[in-house]
Amino acid sequence: MRTKFNRILLKLSGESLMGKQGYGIDAVRVGDYAAQIKAVAQSGIQVAIVIGGGNIFRGLAGAAKGVDRVKGDQMGMLATVINSLALSSALEAAGQPAQVFTAINMFPIGEHYSKWKAIDAMKAGKVAIMSCGTGNPFFTTDTGSALRGIEVEADVMLKGTRVDGIYTADPEKDPSATKFDEITYDEIYSRGLKIMDLTATTLCKENNLPIIVFDMDTKGNLEKVLAGEPIGTLVYQNK
Repeated sequence: MRTKFNRILLKLSGESLMGKQGYGIDAVRVGDYAAQIKAVAQSGIQVAIVIGGGNIFRGLAGAAKGVDRVKGDQMGMLATVINSLALSSALEAAGQPAQVFTAINMFPIGEHYSKWKAIDAMKAGKVAIMSCGTGNPFFTTDTGSALRGIEVEADVMLKGTRVDGIYTADPEKDPSATKFDEITYDEIYSRGLKIMDLTATTLCKENNLPIIVFDMDTKGNLEKVLAGEPIGTLVYQNK
C-alpha cells in the first residue's frame, strides 16, 4: 500500500463494537475490524489502537445516575480493557500479532503501558492496543488517544466512526448538514463542532497531530483513507 503514513493511531469507539446489538461486543463487527487492521499492519504500516468503553460502561453516564465519578471512570477504563482483549483476540485469530497495554498495572491481563514498549511492539510487527485511556478519571478515551498518538509519535490520528466525516451538524438528525473535506482546528472551535472533547482537540492542535475522521464500518475504508482516497474529513493545523 502506498501511503505517506508510517505509524498511525486508530481511535475506535466502544459503541462501534456493538454492531447491530444494543450492548456489548458483536463478534462479526470485531472480526470485520480485525480484517481491516490486519491488511494495513501487514502492508508495513505500524498500528496503535485506542478503544473506548461505551458499549459496556460510560463513566459520565454512570455519574448522572449517582455513581461516584471517579469510580465510574475507573469502571469505564475496565470496559476499555475488555474491548481491547476482544480485538486482540480477533486479530490473533486472523493471524495478526497484537499486544494489549494497560495504563494501570494489570499484569498478566496486559503489559503496563510505556511509550517505548508500545513502539518496540509495533516495530516487531504487532498491533499495539492501548487501554484504560490515560489511566486517570475525568479524561475521555478521545483524550487518551490524542495523548498516546503524540507519545508514540504517530503521523496521524484516525478516528473511526459510523459517520463518513465531519458535518456542519449531525447528519443523522439534520438532512441539510453538509460535509467538510478538510477543516482546521480553529474552525472546529469557532463552529462549536464536537468531534472530540476540547482537551483532545487542543492536545492534537498544540502538538500538530492531524486527525482524519472517517467511516470505519464500511469494509475497506481504513485502507482507502491511508491510500489517500478522498473519504472522511482531515483536521489540520492552520497554515
